[in-house]
Amino acid sequence: MEIDKVLLDALYRGRLVELRKRAEDAGLSKSGSVEVLRARLIQSQILSDVDLSWEGIQSMSHKEIGGVLKLFGIKSSGSHKERRQRLWLHLNFDSRRLTVERLAEMERDELHELCQRLELPLTGNRTVLMGHVAGVLTSQANGWGRIKRSLWRSGIPGASDIEPSEAEDELEPVVTELEVPVMTEEEAEFEAPSPNAVLEDAGDALVLELDKTDPSVQGALLTIRARVEDLERMVGTILRGHGGKWGGDEEALLIRLVERRGWPLEQDEVRRRVIGVATNIAEIKGAEIGDGPRQKIDSVATLERVKERMRYAETLISEPNEE
Repeated sequence: MEIDKVLLDALYRGRLVELRKRAEDAGLSKSGSVEVLRARLIQSQILSDVDLSWEGIQSMSHKEIGGVLKLFGIKSSGSHKERRQRLWLHLNFDSRRLTVERLAEMERDELHELCQRLELPLTGNRTVLMGHVAGVLTSQANGWGRIKRSLWRSGIPGASDIEPSEAEDELEPVVTELEVPVMTEEEAEFEAPSPNAVLEDAGDALVLELDKTDPSVQGALLTIRARVEDLERMVGTILRGHGGKWGGDEEALLIRLVERRGWPLEQDEVRRRVIGVATNIAEIKGAEIGDGPRQKIDSVATLERVKERMRYAETLISEPNEE
């Protein structure tokens, strides 16, 4: 594919006023943010011979769609389906407007259309569809809607290399031999991944009766639901570091950790649900719940004591009245 590298370089580095002028000269719409305009111009002036309709995107090979994503200056790694989703989002939406919080304001028909285009399940009520789309938006966060900073600042080095640097996408962790502390069997159990059923129950608990909450709360809970595996891992890590105890200090630490990661916890209702779900996960992992020492309850012994008291009560009832 022949690419006008000089033009592409200019589009990468162009500011809003310049891009609007280019769009006007080309007879294209001038509406939208600078990134929306940039994507529109790249589609029209650089990739005019490529079918970028939804059907066209579906027909692209894994390698082809990766090359197109690179030309748009956005993340190009991921599975074939993830690449298709990312390209379709980049071409059709403003990432500042299509947010998880915004989903709470959409009608079911709009969500159904999004699910169809993002290749997601189409069955379920409005809340279920919101959850599907929220999961994609969360997993694709920062991967579309904005070109890479290096391209915006410097463009194409020498305007001779059409492929933006993929260093941040392809960096592999450097593995060094470190002396790993030996964990006890109990500590290892705390960090062992929970069964899928536990994660599903945790996700369902977060969005229970979601339609009865405010739109801002709905958006926040959907965002966190898509990160329930991260929540489960953080609970396990806290338990291991705190000797299997889960109380007020551990809850406060969890809140600090998730806030540091940018989770939306502004509303009290959201915090309450996150703490409740985290406590349930901790209990399933075998934590000592509460701020004081917890006495282990022997259910068999308790049942025997109850039965003994019932038998004693029956003897009192059956004894004849001596008066």
